[in-house]
Amino acid sequence: MFRPKLVDTLKNYSRQQLAKDVMAGLIVGVVALPLAIAFAIASGVSPEKGLYTAVIAGFIISVLGGSRVQIGGPTGAFIVIVYGIVQQFGVNGLIIATFLAGLMLIIMGIARLGAIIKFIPYPLIVGFTSGIALIIFSSQIKDFLGLEMSEVPADFIEKWKSYLNYVQSVNIYALLIAGGTVAVIVLWPKITRKIPGSLVALLVATAAVQFLHLPVETIGSRFGSIESSFPSPVLPGIDFATIQKLIAPAFTIAMLGGIESLLSAIVADGMIGGNHRSNTELIAQGVANVFSSVFGGIPATGAIARTATNIKNGGRTPVAGIVHAITLLLIILFVGKWAALIPMAALAGILVIVAYNMSEWENFISVARGPRGDAAVLLTTFLLTVLVDLTVAIEIGMVLAVFLFMRNMIKFTDVHIMTGDIADQAESADENDIGNYVIPHEIEVFEINGPLFFGAAYKFKDAIKHIKKPPKVFIIRMRSVPIIDATGIRTLREIYKESKSRGTKLILSEVHSRQVMDELRSARLLFAIGKANVTDSFEAALKRSHEVTADR
Repeated sequence: MFRPKLVDTLKNYSRQQLAKDVMAGLIVGVVALPLAIAFAIASGVSPEKGLYTAVIAGFIISVLGGSRVQIGGPTGAFIVIVYGIVQQFGVNGLIIATFLAGLMLIIMGIARLGAIIKFIPYPLIVGFTSGIALIIFSSQIKDFLGLEMSEVPADFIEKWKSYLNYVQSVNIYALLIAGGTVAVIVLWPKITRKIPGSLVALLVATAAVQFLHLPVETIGSRFGSIESSFPSPVLPGIDFATIQKLIAPAFTIAMLGGIESLLSAIVADGMIGGNHRSNTELIAQGVANVFSSVFGGIPATGAIARTATNIKNGGRTPVAGIVHAITLLLIILFVGKWAALIPMAALAGILVIVAYNMSEWENFISVARGPRGDAAVLLTTFLLTVLVDLTVAIEIGMVLAVFLFMRNMIKFTDVHIMTGDIADQAESADENDIGNYVIPHEIEVFEINGPLFFGAAYKFKDAIKHIKKPPKVFIIRMRSVPIIDATGIRTLREIYKESKSRGTKLILSEVHSRQVMDELRSARLLFAIGKANVTDSFEAALKRSHEVTADR
């Protein structure tokens, strides 16, 4: 349940790998610097909170995590939910929600739910990820264009209406800085990949603003100076009333953090040929969020882009993630105050690139062109994320996905009468085919194909109604029934009682599924029907039928 990868990787650790991990950690630390600041500001909190989160959560996730190469910290996926919590409950509410989310993640890991979270429908993931990307892009238009707006509406449509109303106040210098930042990030990899393009763009933009005295807003002009110190831990004050208000957003943070961290771990496994421990990873993510909130940080999870950067630069053990956190800590302590000079337009340019990379537009189009059910889940989740709320989007998206899955399973389940005009049934090479047997007219045979669950039970009931005259023996073939639920058991019980009242003997044939047999036994239905009337083969069922009819 809990065994950090750090314990395993340090057993045969070499100097060569240490050198690679240190170099990868330094590079990822530098990459994480502008992202941590940008994510914090976009989330509606001060920039240093993003840095605190990257240091604390990044360190804990690497030390306790279930992945060899996972890099943790604040991510773009949390911007929407964090911003909403800050607007509604304030920064203190965010700290409490993050603390509660951390506890939830720990409980999920202890309950071994890591494998379950990985089965979230893919269209739903693409839908809310693309929706978040569009919201992030929309939230950066003000700083990207340098619009002279005091407040930006939270509602998506109202936000764009407001942008149109202030479009005449575009700051050409801010637009050039933001556009130049995007251009540098896009083109820099053609020169070299050893130095992060986002860092180069940030340094160039900051230098241009300072030396040319460009009239654009900076972090310092909006938030004031950034302290070159680390905060003291403070436990958030939590009472029952506060928990009631914040339990829903905390659950959203926990689910989103769990999904993104495990997706990142899966991607990392594919890149290094590894195998992460999902429950250990959830517990580590939970501990990281608890401590992040204690130090005044924001939610954290596994960051796919930074994890990939770590792998591409040679990182293969959690040591790289630890070095990344230490690098950020040293930057805060010694050069953190200079971050106040960074222009907001440059951060907006970085987040526009983040939004584009998050959008997964190719996957979005691919799923939208796929099966109609998947397209419905995708578009519903996407639109609700953008226009309503991320929590509502995930809830309704999951419910819709479950209903569509049930519909498909109902289509898959088939119930039909096997007897009737036996003369029309040709002999088959399959020895279990009913055409190979002589079925007396006083015996009726039904077959169920597929799971017998609440969504398909009505098919069974409707099929039974087609029996005009009660037979002496009623055989139900269940060779293709892999699972049965409480509704299926109830349906069988009703058929057994009705058959008994009509003097018909009920026989269940070919109950091969262990789950079905266990459910029949636990429901005492096996005892009621009689073990002799639950057979392993159709031949045995017919033999039992002849015994019953002979006795009558």
